[in-house]
Amino acid sequence: MTLNDLMDAAGGPAPLITAPGDLTVSFEFFPPKTEKMHENLWTAIRRLAPLKPAFMSVTYGAGGSTRERTHATVTAIQAETGIPAAAHLTCVAATKEDIDEIAHSYWDAGIRHIVALRGDPPPRADGTGGLGGRGYEPHPCGYAYAADLVAGLKRIADFDISVACFPEVHPEAPSAQVDLDNLKRKVDAGANRAISQFFFDAEAFLRFRDKAAAAGIHVPMVPGILPILNFQKAAEMGAKCNTAMPAWMLDLFNGLDAAPETRHLVAATVAIEQCRYLERHGVKQFHFYTMNRADLTVAICHMLGVRA
Repeated sequence: MTLNDLMDAAGGPAPLITAPGDLTVSFEFFPPKTEKMHENLWTAIRRLAPLKPAFMSVTYGAGGSTRERTHATVTAIQAETGIPAAAHLTCVAATKEDIDEIAHSYWDAGIRHIVALRGDPPPRADGTGGLGGRGYEPHPCGYAYAADLVAGLKRIADFDISVACFPEVHPEAPSAQVDLDNLKRKVDAGANRAISQFFFDAEAFLRFRDKAAAAGIHVPMVPGILPILNFQKAAEMGAKCNTAMPAWMLDLFNGLDAAPETRHLVAATVAIEQCRYLERHGVKQFHFYTMNRADLTVAICHMLGVRA
């Protein structure tokens, strides 16, 4: 599917079929490492908060490497903006007791939403491990996989739990059916919604949504949208998580490495048309991977009728 196909299918610049306010959005951030990154994060949060997202989530580093920073960022977002904040939590390198303690601390702090993930181990010296690195090994005293984590969290408290799904199949799954069965286990364990890995082929998401429904998975399937700030990095991330990069996107971004303003205009157009197409096929919720930047996400949301 080309960008023209997306635009044609969405009716070109025609208005959305839903009235402004009918769509729901959420935003994802990562915890800052430096003072400058902290400033960038909060600049983005303060620009996006007036859009009244359903929640703002904060990621968790490989191997639990950002545990304290994730906790601090999540609690600060909820306290300072009043918007529900969601904490990512993974199974990697932690015992059940460790994770249960973290979950209790979130509940006590008023955090009710957890994004429960298996997680990826930190990359090893030999290059294995990490995202898509096929180096995951369950902790002998921990929650082995995301479905186990979901069940454990539900035993602690009535958390609102999001889990991950992969429209183009998890890079470590031996088949699409095995991957879908794993998603059903997470939902059966108590997950309230599934947020997808980012993708660029809208039809891939729609096919996956329909297959999930046919498999008895009836929680909301929320597409993860990545506004492309840096095309090369987006392509590298896509390769690691099994996200196909369509040829028409390669063509669109070709020659724009040194033209950031033009590149951002193209990126916003691509994401807007992607969302329009999905909306016309019944999608009403969108989750944006902001990369701690607000400009593109604000522009996309504005075009979708999600405004302050």
